[in-house]
Amino acid sequence: MRILAIADEPFPGLPDVTGAKPDLVVSCGDLPWDDLERIVDIANVPLVYVPGNHDPALVSRSSHVAVWPASIENPHLVDPPGPRGCTSVDGRIEDVRGLRIAGLGGSVRYREGPNQYTQSEMARRARRLADRAMLKGLRDRRRVDILLTHAPPRGLGDEDDPAHRGFDALHRLVRRLRPRFLLHGHIHPYGIERPDRMLGETRVINVVPFKVLEVDA
Repeated sequence: MRILAIADEPFPGLPDVTGAKPDLVVSCGDLPWDDLERIVDIANVPLVYVPGNHDPALVSRSSHVAVWPASIENPHLVDPPGPRGCTSVDGRIEDVRGLRIAGLGGSVRYREGPNQYTQSEMARRARRLADRAMLKGLRDRRRVDILLTHAPPRGLGDEDDPAHRGFDALHRLVRRLRPRFLLHGHIHPYGIERPDRMLGETRVINVVPFKVLEVDA
């Protein structure tokens, strides 16, 4: 399984995304939704994502129906939130192309805006996600392969400034789910090497601006 993982910085050579030959695209947040929709159109493969702190809130949108001479909003026709053709795994678990993917978007709260959480708020979100994943795993005896987040675990590649601190709760979540990979964004390299890190048996990878991974499904 060839995975194109992207986050935070527009994917270079967007029209040439097929050159990566991905079987799956994952986004760790803070990319324009228009770009994600174009990537889906170009690559013609599933794209799963979590929102970043600069993304809009994931709120369903009513569709507009053209009725001459104007258009009206129909509350019974609701578009799913987020970029069209893409699947959010924020607080959810999805099985995609033989991989089980769980996700938690957002960053540490440092100002007003969507997709930001205090440490205690994220701890509650992480517990709910772990419970869902464990229940799903009990039913079919499968574990989570990839944990998709926007921010990293605290102390594993994060920064000291208020906006870029990692989440403490991700440590306990990884211990419970034991995913093979934790993929995150939020931390820009700025020319500094950001090496992969290990959290138990889980490889923690900063994918900004993009990484191509080979994963056994």
